[in-house]
Amino acid sequence: MITDKITALRQTQLFGELEELDLRALAERAVERRLARDEILFVTGDEARGLFVIVRGALRAFREGVDGREQVIHVEREGATIAELPAFDDKPYPSTVAAEEETVVLFLDKHDVKSLCLTRPQIALAALKLLAGRLRKCAELVETLSLREVDQRLARWLLIEARTRGRRTNDGLEVTLALTNQQIAARIGSVREVVSRALSRLQNNGLIAVDGRRVVIADEEALEVFASG
Repeated sequence: MITDKITALRQTQLFGELEELDLRALAERAVERRLARDEILFVTGDEARGLFVIVRGALRAFREGVDGREQVIHVEREGATIAELPAFDDKPYPSTVAAEEETVVLFLDKHDVKSLCLTRPQIALAALKLLAGRLRKCAELVETLSLREVDQRLARWLLIEARTRGRRTNDGLEVTLALTNQQIAARIGSVREVVSRALSRLQNNGLIAVDGRRVVIADEEALEVFASG
């Protein structure tokens, strides 16, 4: 069990450069937790006691509007950490986090993480780099939601999804959508009905071909140009 925890910690950007003894000491304090799909890990405003390492599965961080609609901020997968910010600023969790699928995480108390930062400067530098990356992603999300139309946001999301999870065929870049239209809407700041209409418009304009949940992008460059406005 300790060996598995050490392996999980070593895969992260935050703790990957630690020596074996430091990793072992941290692993001995790490508490494993298993989550079912859509199970909540913590809610916006909860007291932040520490951060989490994703051993297996995926977590989504989101905020919920007054109408109950989700806006996904980011999704993290195996080898990533989540809830780093409140571990350092001693404030509540800034977003709600739930499991995208069956997920295993390790909980690390913020006091243990801070103690490591004081004795191992590379942890502090890794944390700065990680948080800077989070800030950039948030800035990109703000720009996308404020300056791009839904069709453009959807086109950008489809490109990223296809390049990450898809495969290249004779017809083009192909991906089978694992998310429902409602879940996609939460990713791009819209609602299910609008996403459905946007998919139809992209297909009618010849930018994608849709067959059920299968999407084919014949001309990536054309879709990229459209997504960029």
